[in-house]
Amino acid sequence: MAQFINRKEDIVAEAVDGLIAMSGGRLARLDGYPHIRVVLRTDWDKSKVALVSGGGSGHEPSHAGFVGEGMLTAAVCGDVFASPSVDAVLAGILAVTGPAGCLLIVKNYTGDRLNFGLAAERARAFGLRVSMVIVDDDVALPDLPQARGVAGTLFVHKIAGALAENGADLDAVTRAAERVIAGTRSIGMSLDTCTIPGAQKDARIPAGKAELGLGIHGEAGVEQVDYSDAQTAMEMVTSRLAAVMEPGRRYVALLNNLGGASVLEMQVLAHEVRQSAIAGQLDFIVGPATMMTSLEMRGFSLSVYDATTDDLMALQSKTPLAAWPGVNRIADVAVIDLPDGLRPIKPIPSAHPATRDFIIRCCESLIAVENYLNKLDARTGDGDTGSTLATAARALIAAIDDLPLADHTQLYRAIGLELSQTMGGSSGVLLAIFFAAAGDAASSGQSMVASLQAGLARMQEIGGAQAGDRTMVDALEPALAALPDGVEAAARAAREGANRTADIATARAGRSAYLSAEQLRGQIDPGAEAVAHLFEYLATDAEAMRQASSE
Repeated sequence: MAQFINRKEDIVAEAVDGLIAMSGGRLARLDGYPHIRVVLRTDWDKSKVALVSGGGSGHEPSHAGFVGEGMLTAAVCGDVFASPSVDAVLAGILAVTGPAGCLLIVKNYTGDRLNFGLAAERARAFGLRVSMVIVDDDVALPDLPQARGVAGTLFVHKIAGALAENGADLDAVTRAAERVIAGTRSIGMSLDTCTIPGAQKDARIPAGKAELGLGIHGEAGVEQVDYSDAQTAMEMVTSRLAAVMEPGRRYVALLNNLGGASVLEMQVLAHEVRQSAIAGQLDFIVGPATMMTSLEMRGFSLSVYDATTDDLMALQSKTPLAAWPGVNRIADVAVIDLPDGLRPIKPIPSAHPATRDFIIRCCESLIAVENYLNKLDARTGDGDTGSTLATAARALIAAIDDLPLADHTQLYRAIGLELSQTMGGSSGVLLAIFFAAAGDAASSGQSMVASLQAGLARMQEIGGAQAGDRTMVDALEPALAALPDGVEAAARAAREGANRTADIATARAGRSAYLSAEQLRGQIDPGAEAVAHLFEYLATDAEAMRQASSE
């Protein structure tokens, strides 16, 4: 897998320098590269308790991204997934610790415990006051004698950091950190493993599976489970957390992106948190955001902490760090009425069994080719033609009993209205125009064929596409022209028109207009293919069509 790096040996040093250079002067690093990589605040005067954390790199923005006012004083950065050396940790302690002392916040991994622990002993030999806490929030492996430290560490950074910033002494900051650790629980899930720079990717998670409870260094989780959707994934995660949450207690959640999930996916997961079995115990949430990653691992973790009122104030306290997403109350989804004039006018429903069955079968035929059309569109577009049509088809099926099925003049208009509301992209607008214009023509007494042709003419007038422009029109126009000779003739004409688009190397409309002849040559336009598929289906269901159009 290609990555935006130079030499793998330089990745951490260059990343640290990149962070510091873009910090606006808030951050600096100690000399001692490449063996000592310590990021620290430039405004630090050693008058307050210092907070030092760190560990292996690859978890960005942790830990250096959380160095700043109200959080960490310094972060010690090791190689990717490798603990920093004792000397590096000691350098960080010595650089920021004054009379008020220093708290080391360490995740529960052997290398980190040993290196930070020995550095603390050596710092004490210099006469410095140093205490250390071990974060062990992972509940994935309940029988493990020493649970791992994962994203719940961020609760410790923020709450202890706020107390230190406000002048609390070392004992108070340490006690608070220990209390937060005791009350924090986390678990993660991923669809894929991480990729260590310069190393072969571990492909242990097969397609269709997710790993529950894997570590932030890519360690294997407690089990591999069947993956179906975000809802069931969140159910598995929250069920593990529910088992260790006290009934009646109120919690703050932290929803963390492990690095490879998109913002859209994380927002869906946030929706599922709100719908989950533990939602009734959650009042606030940190995120969803990328806070403690495992390089580009396509997964997430969820942490919970039973915060006190003072803890909540500390979590909400000001910090200039962009990596900290803040804390927000989990609220009901606010819904505001549409402005006047945009509320859809619903037609009066009417029953017609033959039309109802005909529309449902047409919709189901488009749903059946969703993946095929997406794959076809992916060759020349963004791969969503099948999904767009299938979404509209499912919406029509859901609304079928609210349509004026016995009045085809009103039915055209109602279908156009439904498509304008449910079908995205330019295709949705164009087909809404097509059916609305067909309804207008039908209301003036024109036949079904003439009405559909009028709809096509209006769609071409507004959309600008003509036959030969490599759009759905290339199949729809010949199909409607041949329709007076029967649906079988229309299907043949649609197929011939769709196939011709593979020979059109210069598109003059639609997304294909942005592609080169080399990219287009030999590829059937997915919109035209969808039209051809539908007419071919209609040719196999001609009797149903005649029944539906005879009323």
